[in-house]
Amino acid sequence: MITVNNLVKLFGTKRAVDGVSFTVERGEVLGFLGPNGAGKSTTMRMITGFIPPSAGTVSVGGHDVQEDPIAAKKLIGYLPENAPAYTDMTVFSFLHFAAELRGLRGDEKKNAVNRVVEMCFLGGVLHQSVETLSKGYRHRTCFAQSIIHNPDVLVLDEPTDGLDPNQKHEVRQIIKRMGEKKAIIFSTHILEEVEAACSRAIIIDRGKIVANGTPGDLKAMSEWAGAVSLRVRGASPAVVRAKLSDMGGAKKASADEEGAAVRARVYPSKPGNRDLARAVAELAARENWKVEELHVEEGRLDEVFRNITLPDTVKEAKS
Repeated sequence: MITVNNLVKLFGTKRAVDGVSFTVERGEVLGFLGPNGAGKSTTMRMITGFIPPSAGTVSVGGHDVQEDPIAAKKLIGYLPENAPAYTDMTVFSFLHFAAELRGLRGDEKKNAVNRVVEMCFLGGVLHQSVETLSKGYRHRTCFAQSIIHNPDVLVLDEPTDGLDPNQKHEVRQIIKRMGEKKAIIFSTHILEEVEAACSRAIIIDRGKIVANGTPGDLKAMSEWAGAVSLRVRGASPAVVRAKLSDMGGAKKASADEEGAAVRARVYPSKPGNRDLARAVAELAARENWKVEELHVEEGRLDEVFRNITLPDTVKEAKS
């Protein structure tokens, strides 16, 4: 449904987007991640035809956004960042206006407005002017306009920005449900949203894609993926640390006192190595440690994100 091919955007001498390529299929929710200034919003604006690319192409539903913009944009629902709206309108009049812009008339328009009011829980503020709304309700209103024509493609820039935890959960669930039948791309700074709503994620940094995969694929890149945490009795922290560090397949280990026990963790030399837990259990049995707790850690998406997007100078300093 969305095909982005070698997309480039120049602002003067700055390459805000530098050779980005990816696809989004129907039934897929793509999370678009990156630090501030990475090129996320610029890429999304080019996908929607809001700004033209300096090079490269975008097609939506088989229609080139530059060569056949009307056909492409009919398929798109777009929520820009900062949720712009006409503040002097009521929520009711703004949604009717958005529906008419999308070519909806009569009962079709009425039904579309009623549908998004119910989906976005706007019934209590329907006759308030947009300028009197809280940030959360204003964002909901702008999200409602993006889906009012039931588009096949949704491009959402920070769709949960400014919402409280309950509202964030509601919007994530709406996105996840709609993603079963639509192609959705949304940018976020909230990594938990990727796991909650996305079937795939892209990390973009300094205008380039630096990672692309399912949330599970990305978490498997984490140093924590496959690490084994345990709590034992019957040995000192120094002995536990030394024994764990000397294991085959272990990269490093830590161990500290925790009451009368020892809390330890051993990291695999190859992230995601699931055999390490068995080896730790066998070591504990040989050493006659009393194991009170043992579990395998999942990878941490925030760690992968930081490691990939750290400035080069910081990476060099850490190494």
